[in-house]
Amino acid sequence: MLAGGGATRFGGGPKGLATVGGVRILDRLAAILGDALDTPPLLVANDRDAPAWRTDLRAVPDTRPGLGALGGIYTAVVEAPAPVVCIAWDMPFVTPPLIQALAAGLAEADVCVPASDGRRGVEPLCAAYGPACRPAIERALDRGDLRAIGFHPEVRVRILPLDAVRALGEPAQLFFNVNTVDDLAAAEALWRTRASSRSSAGRTPERPR
Repeated sequence: MLAGGGATRFGGGPKGLATVGGVRILDRLAAILGDALDTPPLLVANDRDAPAWRTDLRAVPDTRPGLGALGGIYTAVVEAPAPVVCIAWDMPFVTPPLIQALAAGLAEADVCVPASDGRRGVEPLCAAYGPACRPAIERALDRGDLRAIGFHPEVRVRILPLDAVRALGEPAQLFFNVNTVDDLAAAEALWRTRASSRSSAGRTPERPR
């Protein structure tokens, strides 16, 4: 899990410690990753209090600080060690099947990144990275290219097609991230809608009278 950034649009507080449906986003993701993968999650976080957020998780600061999201991905690849599935810690609706599909994509590639309806067209902060990414990311960081996809031309990239993503869930929900207080309110509303739908689906229909 990547807990980078100063969360300035969120008021500076740790976004992953916010609750959605009464559960911290951090705890949601830890459970989801634990269900999907055989290895315990790693938390990449520069906050000095990070080790106390979940004492059962290993928390590590950026190996090369101040290099944004790509620096966080690099740290995960180095510390996990790769192969690793990186998830931004402000994405409360990621699911185990999506994580498993990304991990499976590394069988034939060095990066498996899902397509999305977002502005970039892909979601590099919800993607899988193999060992070959380490030297490629190092070269990108050394030349000052901090784009999360800047190193992609140097490795084998598999894009999980949008149709395959949609088979696992609605992309706008799967990749929803909490950047602002308004986003948190929207996430809570979405959680309530989903919980209500699941509850309604589980009820036995009334018999016609």
